[in-house]
Amino acid sequence: MSQLVQELMQEASYGRMLSDRKVARFSPAEMREAIQELVGQDRLDMANALIDAGLALHPESDDVLAIAALVAMVRQDWVQAIELLTKLMLVQDGAVQPFTHLMLVRALRSNLEPAAALQATVTGLIQYPDHAELLAEQVALFELAGMAHPGAIAD
Repeated sequence: MSQLVQELMQEASYGRMLSDRKVARFSPAEMREAIQELVGQDRLDMANALIDAGLALHPESDDVLAIAALVAMVRQDWVQAIELLTKLMLVQDGAVQPFTHLMLVRALRSNLEPAAALQATVTGLIQYPDHAELLAEQVALFELAGMAHPGAIAD
């Protein structure tokens, strides 16, 4: 168990949250690891509280933004997931990983925004043209729209 989770659990046993000052001692990577651990223990309330603290303390951190977006997706809070993933992509500025593009596509699809999801696949495929999962998402979105994929061979 990480030190941050231990301290959170100790304070929770007294019915308190860890103070902002104590949380601020931990790096964004330590916060990400603690949030992962809490989610793994099905302690989503504590994970969400730590996410809020992490976003307040480190609003530009890849670690905090990424884990916050994933937890939003677990909670099926698509609007927040889209917001966090979009911010993460801005922070990463050109170094966006294929998984981030893929998660944005899936969050947009889940939020019933197929046109925006299709645009997100195009954006991801510009950077990663041969990424199999992004290509599959693009094909599925074209099929959803009742359109043939532009790269498909006509019969």
